[in-house]
Amino acid sequence: MKKRLIVFALPFVVLACNNEAKDSVEKADSANEAKMDSNSTTSQTLQTDAESSQFLVKAADGGMAEVDMGNMANQKAASSSVKKYGAMLVKDHSAANDQVKALAAQRNVTLPATVSDANKTKMDDIMKKSGKDFDKAYMDAMIKDHEKDIDMFKDASNKVNDAEVKSFVDNTLPKLQIHLDSAKAIRKMLK
Repeated sequence: MKKRLIVFALPFVVLACNNEAKDSVEKADSANEAKMDSNSTTSQTLQTDAESSQFLVKAADGGMAEVDMGNMANQKAASSSVKKYGAMLVKDHSAANDQVKALAAQRNVTLPATVSDANKTKMDDIMKKSGKDFDKAYMDAMIKDHEKDIDMFKDASNKVNDAEVKSFVDNTLPKLQIHLDSAKAIRKMLK
């Protein structure tokens, strides 16, 4: 009887040990590392470098967060300028997300299914606010996010070896700068 109990319980113990809670970005990174380690590519899959793969995962996470936060601004913002800014982000980042998805699919890169835990926490914190407090918190977050995004894209421009990914990076940077400049102007106006 004891042997059966041990044999029965063993798979559940193994599953519990291997089933660490990971957020969507960590899961995507792990899947991509496994793919790179196995070097399994089909004739229709482009080979890419680790930096390009990691960049695509981060870009997907950031892009999804910007779309979600833009939609949030459309719903909650008190200022029409903040609402328009949110709509611009939804439009521009949705288009960029489509490009990231296409690049990732061609390279068999797994992207996160949802935004990272860090982005979820940030959105939850901003969502708790309303009126002018929401507008200020949202615009502050957009300034920080776009400064971080611009740094990430500049870094990727110097590190990625994949020509198509580098082209996407270089073509997207000017839009990110426009988003940052607009966010700063709106935030200044809200004071």
